[in-house]
Amino acid sequence: MEVVVIDGQGGGLGRAIVEALKASKLNCIVIGVGTNSIATSNLRKGGADFVATGENAIMYNAKNANIIIGPIGIAFSNSMYGEISPAMAHAINESEATKYLLPISKCSAKIIGTTQKPMNEYIQELIEILEKRMK
Repeated sequence: MEVVVIDGQGGGLGRAIVEALKASKLNCIVIGVGTNSIATSNLRKGGADFVATGENAIMYNAKNANIIIGPIGIAFSNSMYGEISPAMAHAINESEATKYLLPISKCSAKIIGTTQKPMNEYIQELIEILEKRMK
């Protein structure tokens, strides 16, 4: 199972997700893809099995992923202060992968019905969902 974690703007959220995935001992390969080199570096520090950077890396890995995880902004063109190009958002949206999007981002999209929680609570909920899915 290939899990692609996509992040930008420093990669703090992505790093925390990767660390939680690795700590959970789920049977998966974690591929960290950053929109920039700083984000990618943090994904690597989090323990991703493989890392890559940029638009082409997102497009390629989204196509091959079983699961895509990231902030909600990865699904919207020009979000995250312009880091998500239209091609990136299109590749993510067109991917057959199941997407788990955390409602934390710098974009104008808001999910109705979600409650404001600390990032670590969203990540714990994500891990619980994945543990049930991968049993």
